[in-house]
Amino acid sequence: MMMRLKRFTRAQRLFHLLLMLSFVTQLVTGLSQMYIGTEWGRFLASLFGGYKRALNIHKWGGLFMLGLFFIHVLYMLKRIDWQRFPKSVYGPDSLLPRWEDFGQVLQHLGWLLGLSRPPRFDRWGYWEKFDYWSVFWGITILGGTGLVLYNPMASSLYMPGWVLNVLLWIHRIEAILAMTHVFIIHFFIGHLRRHNFPMDLVMFDGSVDLEKVRLERPAWVERLEQQGTLEGLLIQSSPLSMRIVYYVFGSAIMIGCLYLLVNGLTTGVEMIKWLIH
Repeated sequence: MMMRLKRFTRAQRLFHLLLMLSFVTQLVTGLSQMYIGTEWGRFLASLFGGYKRALNIHKWGGLFMLGLFFIHVLYMLKRIDWQRFPKSVYGPDSLLPRWEDFGQVLQHLGWLLGLSRPPRFDRWGYWEKFDYWSVFWGITILGGTGLVLYNPMASSLYMPGWVLNVLLWIHRIEAILAMTHVFIIHFFIGHLRRHNFPMDLVMFDGSVDLEKVRLERPAWVERLEQQGTLEGLLIQSSPLSMRIVYYVFGSAIMIGCLYLLVNGLTTGVEMIKWLIH
């Protein structure tokens, strides 16, 4: 039987699932508010029972995402080996950027252009670290502006109305940037590359084929072998029935997200054309 290397724990996969579902819910309800003057925006709002219910779900969903964020911060702090701090947070298993990452960016670009050998990635690639930390600044901006906009009447007692308007646009622009990054770059790297197509199940299954890891992340496998921990991380693949469920669920999410991206951008362009004319 094909052996697989455990990459994510059950808790990490559950957190990713909750973050993914809350992110999509926030986008649908948020786009319904942003485009409520259009037929498409009213259709999105109708999925939740109308404008007011969609707005309430958006507010509560925002609080839920902030709760997930703080839980993750506590989880991250708990996993730190404080007796070995700061060395314990700056190693090959850490998601903190290292100088080696900047070198691998240039080497990877050179490999794509046929000018150098491919970089020998360890557990995390530079793009994965970027994705991870982009969530931190994204939730900080979206959560911070969202809290102020949660009750605009109360917030207006402490700041002028024009500040709320500026924060609303910052909130919307950051949400659009997050949507385009996740639905284009993150989806392509994670699922639409040739060796991952049609979907990489690692965040559902929690493991990846060992031979695939040897090819993509040789430095990680060699390090585990030298440490003598590789055998303890080898597990069997999930049952076929579960993999089918993962594919169906993941495909539905991807199709729905691409639908939001295409319609969100095209509707926005149409609104801009209407305003210009």
